[in-house]
Amino acid sequence: MALQFPGVKEHFSELLEQLRHSLIRMGAEVERQIQLAMEALIEMDGEKARDVIVRDAEIDRMEIEIEDQAVQLLALQQPVAVDLRFLIAALKINNDLERIGDHAVNIAEGAERLSIQKPFKPFSDIPYMAEVAAGMLKQSLDAFVNRDAALAKQVIRRDDVLDEKTVSIIRELLTYMAEHNSLITYCLELFSIAKNLERVGDLATNIAEDTIFIAEARWVKHGVTQLP
Repeated sequence: MALQFPGVKEHFSELLEQLRHSLIRMGAEVERQIQLAMEALIEMDGEKARDVIVRDAEIDRMEIEIEDQAVQLLALQQPVAVDLRFLIAALKINNDLERIGDHAVNIAEGAERLSIQKPFKPFSDIPYMAEVAAGMLKQSLDAFVNRDAALAKQVIRRDDVLDEKTVSIIRELLTYMAEHNSLITYCLELFSIAKNLERVGDLATNIAEDTIFIAEARWVKHGVTQLP
């Protein structure tokens, strides 16, 4: 057993709290990126889309910083029990947040390309899909902050709604493409945006699953519960 010196445990707790706050800040930045990317799409605002793309560098920087924090705590402090679970989950959540940021960039890039075109209809149900995905992300982060397994489970259940909506939108877009050749490029952009939003929901679900791991010491993956 590692020796415990006075003040070491308190310092470790402070470092864990710093890491938690770093993840919260990154989560807030990623939420903002998704919101701005969708605003850029709906408003046909190419400048706002470019702002999202430029700001992705800050999310990349935050990911590297958080990973370094977590790895150092794992290597130097030899955590156990809930602290170990938190650090393992923090590394995974950090990666998932960075990937959500990448999807925000993908959406923004599509919005920038579409900003020079006149929409043939109000983007199908993509704004609703974005609302669901953003809501899942917010709830998953709230669950993480509060170690709320019940809220995390709600996020996981909502993923089916997002998957169903993705299928519905794709079917609708395929119909437009079949009937109007001139809309193929436009529909393909919306198709890509819908798939990116679906992935945001998948990654929010990952965060929710990791929150359950922290709170209840069990994995919930792909609908299968694995007890430790």
